[in-house]
Amino acid sequence: MYDQNAACLTIDLNAIAANYRFLQQRAGRAVCAAAVKADGYGLGALHVAPALYRAGCRDFFVATLDEGLALREAVEDAGSIYILNGLAPGNVELMLRGRLTPVLNGPRDVEIWRGWNWATVRGGPPPAVLQLDTGMARLGFARQDWARLLASDFLECFPLSLVISHLGCADEPGAVMNARQLEAFRARRAEIGQRVSPDVRFSLAASSGTFLGDDYHFDLVRPGAALYGVNPTPLAPNPLAPVLRLQGKILQVHDVDAGTLVGYGATHKCAHPTRIATIGCGYADGLFRALSSQ
Repeated sequence: MYDQNAACLTIDLNAIAANYRFLQQRAGRAVCAAAVKADGYGLGALHVAPALYRAGCRDFFVATLDEGLALREAVEDAGSIYILNGLAPGNVELMLRGRLTPVLNGPRDVEIWRGWNWATVRGGPPPAVLQLDTGMARLGFARQDWARLLASDFLECFPLSLVISHLGCADEPGAVMNARQLEAFRARRAEIGQRVSPDVRFSLAASSGTFLGDDYHFDLVRPGAALYGVNPTPLAPNPLAPVLRLQGKILQVHDVDAGTLVGYGATHKCAHPTRIATIGCGYADGLFRALSSQ
């Protein structure tokens, strides 16, 4: 039974698909992937991903193995699903069963991947993804770890499908860090040289990075928040379609006198006789107390 007094959140899957097509256009010759981690940014990945697939998306990024396994049930076999949080001991078999691709973020992930008993797998190890830290100091091979990887035979023995990094200041087009990370990523790509297949793709830009220009696109862009209508260019009007609509029923209307205090913390004081309404939305709907009088 639906409570007619409850708030209603509407998620527009057509708008998500339209945003994907717009981002693909902005990406030019690069492929546009989709980040659907955290249950599709809270909107329901099992609904969002099929809508993106119908719009043409074939590359999906999630955070965890559990997300990837659930998503594989919703996305056709032609879709590639990448696990951003990397590997844990015992996860390799589950990833292989789910046709999931791990993102190898450092020496520990490489050790787990290299240490798997590949003799039992027909065709040997499938292509994995490498993530490089080019200046954000988050996930990815730091410079010293990357140097050790280059000194090993890993690149010759284990195929890659993709090499990625992540921009820290992409929503600030004039930030010096953007150019520094671009230079670092290009340098790492050159260091790989002929040691990897020419089919390996490279990816640096996510949502805001897609708007920094062709130099940042490489072979694949990986928008996340922008797909769901979050403005990737905060210094300019939002070019993307709104995806969410939260509606609440007016539960009660009051006519109050001048001087009446309203809300938690009495944060608002009515300057004159006022009609106020109480709407059925609150914490459970993502409205925080800090929004009082805002």
